[in-house]
Amino acid sequence: QVQVAESGGGLVQPGGSLRLSCAFYGSEFSWYIMKWYRQAPGKQRELVATVSSGGSTNYEDSVKGRFTISRDNLGNAVYLQMNSLKPEDTAVYYCNAVSMATGNGAWGQGTQVTVST
Repeated sequence: QVQVAESGGGLVQPGGSLRLSCAFYGSEFSWYIMKWYRQAPGKQRELVATVSSGGSTNYEDSVKGRFTISRDNLGNAVYLQMNSLKPEDTAVYYCNAVSMATGNGAWGQGTQVTVST
């Protein structure tokens, strides 16, 4: 059974940086597209960034140029480097693994990111 687990959230001042990590367990990592979502209080969960098995990336418009998603296919992990953080980036960030074969996925428990003075 596929499982993912996030880490690396915390409190950071505006303009600061954080790096989120997501560990992947239970299957062949290269078979999965990896995504980061976030959900702010009172808002719907939104897709932030996607990385394909081959390393192609896509980003939500508001994070382009500030966030970078990457994956380590040997270490079975995906990362989200977040720079120039803004208060509106405050949310719970979730890692999502999606099987290219079936479309089924796995979600982590989420990690809180708070951008505030």
